[in-house]
Amino acid sequence: MDNQEVQLIAKQTMDFIRKMIMPGMKLTQARKLCEDKMLELGADSFWYWDIGAFIFSGDETTKSVSGKEYKTSDRYIEENDIVTIDLSPQCNHIWGDFARTIIIEEGHVVDDIDDIQNAEWKAGLLMEQRLHQELLDFVDARTTFEELFYHMNDRIVSKGFINLDFLGNLGHSIEKKSEDRIYIEKGNQRKLKDVSYFTFEPHISRPGSVFGYKWENIYYFKNGKLRML
Repeated sequence: MDNQEVQLIAKQTMDFIRKMIMPGMKLTQARKLCEDKMLELGADSFWYWDIGAFIFSGDETTKSVSGKEYKTSDRYIEENDIVTIDLSPQCNHIWGDFARTIIIEEGHVVDDIDDIQNAEWKAGLLMEQRLHQELLDFVDARTTFEELFYHMNDRIVSKGFINLDFLGNLGHSIEKKSEDRIYIEKGNQRKLKDVSYFTFEPHISRPGSVFGYKWENIYYFKNGKLRML
């Protein structure tokens, strides 16, 4: 399998869980469904602390913890709820990495952001979309990890949000070993084009809010232009 195929496992699993998730389901059950599906689709393991699916709901969506400390809570998905799922499939040490925040209203997953009734949740996901578009507009072959860090954090704050990441970064390179990752962080002078693939995964919230949002894709350069995997 190549990177595109392993990332496709993550994308197909997200599509699957969006159809399966419902009020009354435990987060632990949703995690198992995701992990079983990724293995069924061809993953042989999970690269991030052997956890295939990080899942948070409701006021836990602002949590940002290392995989070393993560435990899936026993809470149930509610009739109106916000759920963040972050998937980490692996096959032959090739990674996928894909996250989405899912909105459930009146017992059903809302497929189109424009149809979300909760104004705060809608604004958060629209901001995530804008940040990913900003990434494509801003980055070129000269951009460093540090430049992207400052630009995006400035944009997040200027639009009335905060960065929730426990390390303050916004993504990382895709490697074969977790310890080899480099990050979208202050002080990293490497150019984005010098790595094969990197994630962009802003985890954001309104100041003082109990709700957080995450939207993650893998990006790479082709013919000098940034593209999404």
